[in-house]
Amino acid sequence: MINFNKGKFDLSGTSISENFQLLTKALDASISGIIITDNTQPDNPIVYCNTAFEKITGYTRKEIIGHNCRFLQANDRSQKEREMLKNCVIEGKECTVEIRNYRKNGDLFYNELYMSPVRDDQGNITHFIGVQNDVTTRKNAELDLRQQKAMMERKIEERTADLRDSESFLTSIIETVREGLLVLDPNFKVISANYHFFRTFKVSPEETIGRELYHLGNNQWDIPKLRELLVKILPTNNPVVDFEVEHDFPHIGRKLMLLNAYRIELEGQYKDQILLAIEDITDRKEIERRKDDFLSIASHELKTPLTTIKGFIQVLQKNVPEHTGSKYKSVLDKVAVYVDRLNNLISELLDVSRIQSGNIELHKAPFSLDRVVNEAIEGIRTNAPGHRISLFGITNAEVLGDESHIIQVINNLLSNAIKYAPDSKDIEVHISNVSEYVKVSVTDHGLGITAEDTKKVFERFYRGNEVQKNYPGMGIGLYICDQIIQNHEGTLWVESEIGKGSVFSFTLPKNGKNADG
Repeated sequence: MINFNKGKFDLSGTSISENFQLLTKALDASISGIIITDNTQPDNPIVYCNTAFEKITGYTRKEIIGHNCRFLQANDRSQKEREMLKNCVIEGKECTVEIRNYRKNGDLFYNELYMSPVRDDQGNITHFIGVQNDVTTRKNAELDLRQQKAMMERKIEERTADLRDSESFLTSIIETVREGLLVLDPNFKVISANYHFFRTFKVSPEETIGRELYHLGNNQWDIPKLRELLVKILPTNNPVVDFEVEHDFPHIGRKLMLLNAYRIELEGQYKDQILLAIEDITDRKEIERRKDDFLSIASHELKTPLTTIKGFIQVLQKNVPEHTGSKYKSVLDKVAVYVDRLNNLISELLDVSRIQSGNIELHKAPFSLDRVVNEAIEGIRTNAPGHRISLFGITNAEVLGDESHIIQVINNLLSNAIKYAPDSKDIEVHISNVSEYVKVSVTDHGLGITAEDTKKVFERFYRGNEVQKNYPGMGIGLYICDQIIQNHEGTLWVESEIGKGSVFSFTLPKNGKNADG
């Protein structure tokens, strides 16, 4: 029975589980985005978010849990509201701000945020609760009013001339773009097409303009999944992004295409038209396939003789003659070290090959995260005695996953922290429970990564310009780490600032369960 007594919410007669379920349902029913952060953990991570928060930001729960709220501001770090929020957290005060945030797809939205501390019985701040509302519509309305006032002050003749110039300029751009471009009306009939479309698919304007997209050629564009996506563009404004289509075309053979479709926007106003961009990626995919095949074959072919060489070196090391000089032993040990490095490089290339072909194998079993992290740190300490690696936190959590792969990820992050922080000897590792996930963070105080590089640092073979100049490597370690964490239903990300170091963090679901599943 639920009673209201002196302003308090009395749930006597209901179980703790029922109370929690009721609270969760109430929060999820809210149209406002709600988050809770844990002030007792480093960096005040998010430990709860409701459904409205996911819808507003475009991120899923597993991509939110464990992050600090500032990730929503992306690279827009100069806002005074960020400093206001930071001071309120430090001082334990509540506050209300309007701040610029960015959705997962990069879209800007204005957020009205109310933040308040949560205290325990002793008055200590244990959590913060944040309630946010998307006020983009109001902000855009204010902006539209200012723009309309400015537009009314212009002369009609100047406006007409501007429109004509703009039309000519856009037409020139469209005709020089090396992608096929189609403009569709609400019934998906082709209003216009550029020269590259006609040339690529060997069709004429008479065969294209005014015809429904799905009836072009031999109905090759009549693809159920594409239909489903295009139908949603006008009413929802959700674009079609990087949709791959493979088809046999008359006269030109089999083609693999990348389709992107957007609702047409002109000067802030949406039109009931769709722009469809068609990129022929047949040759690019074939080059990538050949490169992957080469990596796979080369790695396998190198692995066998290298294993033999390593075996012979081990035999020589075990059977060194008694009166052999120290120089001989030293040279032999150096050869063994370089053979191990080459072996590790080939192993990474094989991992990349398996990932690209979808043949990476996971042998999942329950393991203690705390033990695995400790063992990885001890192993790195042995090989890098000059560095101080400090471990903070304890989870007592059991994770269902491939222990060897998770150790590989931790080793890679620790090795990078040492490699890219040559002037700093301190590395911090934080482990914690965040909702139904465990979180591991590795912090260094090294070079840092530019905002542009953080977007690409997990891409295969990507290396930043400064890193490329000063540090050897192939740019595949972080790619492998990212793929391993994704295969464990977790998330890997980086926060960094040039000259101040980097924090690489990843989350894993406890007991191997995906929170979104």
